[in-house]
Amino acid sequence: MPDSPFVDWLAELPVASALPRIVEASRGGAVVVTAPPGSGKTMLVPAAVLDDLPAGQKVALIQPRRLAARAVARQIARLRGSRVGGEVGYLVRFDACVSRETRLVVETTGIMLRRLLDDISLEGIGAVVLDEFHERTIEMDLVLGLLLRVRQTLRPDLRIVVMSATLAAEPVAKLLGDCPIVHAEGRRFPVSVRYQRRGEQRELPDLVAATVPEALRDTDGHLLVFLPGVGEIMRCEAALASLADRQGFALLKLFGDLPPEEQDRALLDTGQRKIILSTNVAETSLTIPGVTAVIDSGQVRQLRVAPATGLPRLELTPISQASAEQRAGRAGRTAPGVCWRLWEEASHRHRPEADIPEALRSDLAEPLLQLLVLGESEEFPWLDPPPSEALENARRLLHMLGAIDAENRVTPLGKELSRLPAHPRLGRLLLAGAHHGVLRETSIAAALLSERDPFRTADQGRRGPRDHQSVRTRSDVVDRVVALQAFHGGMRLADPALELHHGGARNVLRSAEQLYRLVDRELAPRSETPELSLMQALLEAFPDRLAKLRGGTQDRATMVGGRGVRLDGGSRVRGETLLLAIDLNDAGGEARARSASAVEREWLPEELLETRDELFYNPTRGQVEARSRTYWSDLLLEETPVAISDRVAAGEILAREARPQLDRFLPPSDSAAGSFLARVRWLAESLPELELPRFDAEELAAMLPEVCIGLRSLDDIRTADWLSRLQQEVGYERIAEIERLAPREFELTNGNRHPLTYEPGRPPMLAVKIQELFGVRETPRIGGGRVAVLLHLLGPNRRPQQVTADLASFWANTYPEVKKELRRRYPKHAWPDDPLAVQATRSGLKRDMKE
Repeated sequence: MPDSPFVDWLAELPVASALPRIVEASRGGAVVVTAPPGSGKTMLVPAAVLDDLPAGQKVALIQPRRLAARAVARQIARLRGSRVGGEVGYLVRFDACVSRETRLVVETTGIMLRRLLDDISLEGIGAVVLDEFHERTIEMDLVLGLLLRVRQTLRPDLRIVVMSATLAAEPVAKLLGDCPIVHAEGRRFPVSVRYQRRGEQRELPDLVAATVPEALRDTDGHLLVFLPGVGEIMRCEAALASLADRQGFALLKLFGDLPPEEQDRALLDTGQRKIILSTNVAETSLTIPGVTAVIDSGQVRQLRVAPATGLPRLELTPISQASAEQRAGRAGRTAPGVCWRLWEEASHRHRPEADIPEALRSDLAEPLLQLLVLGESEEFPWLDPPPSEALENARRLLHMLGAIDAENRVTPLGKELSRLPAHPRLGRLLLAGAHHGVLRETSIAAALLSERDPFRTADQGRRGPRDHQSVRTRSDVVDRVVALQAFHGGMRLADPALELHHGGARNVLRSAEQLYRLVDRELAPRSETPELSLMQALLEAFPDRLAKLRGGTQDRATMVGGRGVRLDGGSRVRGETLLLAIDLNDAGGEARARSASAVEREWLPEELLETRDELFYNPTRGQVEARSRTYWSDLLLEETPVAISDRVAAGEILAREARPQLDRFLPPSDSAAGSFLARVRWLAESLPELELPRFDAEELAAMLPEVCIGLRSLDDIRTADWLSRLQQEVGYERIAEIERLAPREFELTNGNRHPLTYEPGRPPMLAVKIQELFGVRETPRIGGGRVAVLLHLLGPNRRPQQVTADLASFWANTYPEVKKELRRRYPKHAWPDDPLAVQATRSGLKRDMKE
């Protein structure tokens, strides 16, 4: 049984009075509980729900972190008067403490996801409690959506309890069918906040070491220092060790991978004043009694899929304002406290108000694969639906990894990847290593790409390719894996470019060992060529990073997706036709590959290659050409010229190129097609009642593909069979009507035929020598007599002497003056006094003139 003071303390917690309402609401299926940190929700609510369940049913309490899960299990077991592993137990990655007696299991979100993948009905579990939901990890969002699906389909009796300290409860309640919201008021003492002065440039360990004495002097309780990661904890521990020894303080560490007995020292009363150096695990779930001072670095390492490698990696980021409030609140749980923030007050408002849910900012390959394995559709009940582009990118990667087929169906390999608690890319690397007999090497490579780089190569990016001409290799990753294996074996490579940071190297090797143990399949025999096998395995994990060297270069390539990439000075791979750009730096204009690995053409599996005949427009030659091309995804690997087989498609390409400058490719005006086009355009405008096509730019552009069938070059378009296409559009039955109303030529009385020129908005123009119109009184007309032509009356030199649409007026008024001038210059030509009394002549000479 728990001790009496502990029971009394629990009864005073704010959530205690709300337990009847929470339990009653949970009977309806779902409830959202909001209560500030320290209100007792984690310890009291799951136990109260357990006591309300039928005998034999269990409660699963979900925590986002392993450390919190173990600590919470111990606290609830103490509350229930039992040992951990009895009625209350925990399940976390690489550690479990449960038995047949266990009815309340504290587990991480990852474990719950594994449970759902293995048994979607959650047999034997009567309630699932999601704690610290405000952290909004993508795993927590997945679990919530899947639990809702389970309740809607298989388990209407399943209870879902969502708990949080700072959550906006309404959206969650709405997702859960407008379920009840129960809020418990907290009890919190005031916390004063002190900021760092402006211009502070000291490193974090020095800054912490300078602030700790002030915090110990100005407060009486324990001191909790929030640091971004284990590396910073170790450095701060070294900086504070002498102070703690002199003054008798317990200097303690607190992070997820710490052994449980060391975690207990930080969480339980040891009789000493404590300085606790912690990651963000102490921000919400864990309660450390007696803390009255907090020093906040303002930073956190969050697990994100790094764009550089496509693998999960801890990245240093500033915390949000909401997280800063949570951390400060830890100083006011039991008494008034003080929080020292190691950043300027003016910069605080520039921090994000709250953390963005992971579903809106993270790589989605792993959650998408899990959903596909469970048969979920695109209508999955996300609290915040991820961006469609991110989902499509995840789907594309899963397909290239071989996890899903072209119809988005999960393959046997995809099912195996889904069972690994790792990103699919990382899992694919491990499975490829097992298949090629180099699992040890791929485990180290995966750890190397997931953890902080242990190699001292900060200056390598500033070196140029010339610095590495004497040391070239085929794979930067292989080089580093070999260096780490040598370090593990107590040897050292005589290569200054591969100098290791020993602490970082040990961290990578620890992670590699954990990754190695994840693979539960029969291993292939040890490879006889491990370096080449590792390079093949890298291809299977990074199929979307394949690049082809550009012609005439040693260090520039084009990658899948069309992105140009340049090998960084830190990479020693040069001149490889095919390579993997494994670690990319997108900062600046050109993407740079800091780490690369060569690829042999024969390693590319045929099922992922696609060879097809393609048509394209060659701007240099101004023509359409055909190539047989082999692709890896969208990366062109090889091509050879072939004959054009699809004449229609070739015509469409040619038409697309011609369309922006259409006027250049219309038939010449003096051709039959050009004349027909001009005449129909003129009739459509002048005689709209005919309802002829207007043949504007849009209509002509629409005709281009058919005109271009069988053509190859732009030069062929002007002389193509435009006439047939234009006549087809008008209708062959109307061609005679067009010829009658708008003839191409006009026949004069002397038998001569002269072309008519048609332009939109103007009368047709007829250019003719004056002598050929002798005897003609009225202006010639077309369009069924409705439109007079515009006469360009030419002299013997064929230059216009008069432009008129009124021939009778010309004879009466202008001709006498023209006659005087031209008779003097052209005496052999006929210039009668009465031009209407003589016949027109072909030559215009006096000898041919007849009365």
